[in-house]
Amino acid sequence: MKTMTIFGTRPEGIKMAPLVLELERDEEIENIIVNTAQHREMLDQVLQLFEIVPNYDLQSMEVGQTLEVLTNKIIYGISELLENERPNLVYVHGDTTTTFAAAYAAFLKKIPVAHVEAGLRTNTLHSPFPEEGNRRLVSRIATVHFAPTIANRDALVNENINATSIHVVGNTVIDALHYIQKQNVVMDRFIQPLLHNRMKTILLTTHRRENLNELESVFDAIEHIVTYEENVQVIFPVHKNPHVQAIAKRKLGSDINIHLVDPLDYQTFVQVMMNADVIVTDSGGIQEEAPAIGKSVVVVRETTERPEGILSGHLHLTGTSKERIVESIRHILSQTEHRTTLPNPFGNGDSAKKIVEITKRKYSVAKVKEFAH
Repeated sequence: MKTMTIFGTRPEGIKMAPLVLELERDEEIENIIVNTAQHREMLDQVLQLFEIVPNYDLQSMEVGQTLEVLTNKIIYGISELLENERPNLVYVHGDTTTTFAAAYAAFLKKIPVAHVEAGLRTNTLHSPFPEEGNRRLVSRIATVHFAPTIANRDALVNENINATSIHVVGNTVIDALHYIQKQNVVMDRFIQPLLHNRMKTILLTTHRRENLNELESVFDAIEHIVTYEENVQVIFPVHKNPHVQAIAKRKLGSDINIHLVDPLDYQTFVQVMMNADVIVTDSGGIQEEAPAIGKSVVVVRETTERPEGILSGHLHLTGTSKERIVESIRHILSQTEHRTTLPNPFGNGDSAKKIVEITKRKYSVAKVKEFAH
């Protein structure tokens, strides 16, 4: 059986890496690895970390390009590869422009699509944007849906997706996290002292397109906490988006206890997460990773496609209101024991193995060709 795994952003790279490694271990499967390079440097770090060498690199990243231009590039580039390689099944992940464009290209070639991390929904089309729309579109295209949770499966069933095509397997990001935790980490010389100075640590990340106009409110909350709470520091790996960098430097750059750092490699980032007392983020993946290491997360978004984390008690959804963010951070920092022992709702670290087993059992070459028609 020949498969093709397609990804292009740092989060996709992290979450697809365990699947790529599992496919490469299987002697019955030939897997073609495609990097659209929607992200460049940040994704390259991930590939190096997991020792993954793509068969193809589309080099689609270009500063300032529109989503329309990016989508067109990826559809055209993937279509050409599909014509040459003719895989039996294409794996895409999550909700990026790469995900939608690759799935659509495969659809046009009548090649079945397996959607990893299927069924996440906020049920608000433009939040997050364009990710929510991408998820819904890929769900209509995909033949196989690998859902992280039962709630994700139910969301797909409610949209009239055939239940027999949906498989609950957990989230591959937990596989990636376990992989990294087993590695020897050489810590950044600047970061390491910050993790051992006995200060309470807030890890801050923010990059969502829909949050760009609300960053000042989020940063006001962070500044308030550092000013009025004793012995608190912030580690903020600042996204490369120039707008984020400009506001971050203007609002937070002068406080000695707020450390603005370049984006961290994944190994270092995991170490910072493990040592943080509270995580403040608008990221999706961190909402899944933090529960696996017993951390509480303040989610500075109006919606989340991961309600399981709220129900489990790991996630605190605040929106971008300064007052609500401050209240949630204070509540978490005030707890004697910051590490929660609640069960992680997103899996046990064996998702990639389950995906490969299901692929081989239910979607053999003959069956995949049948689905294509």
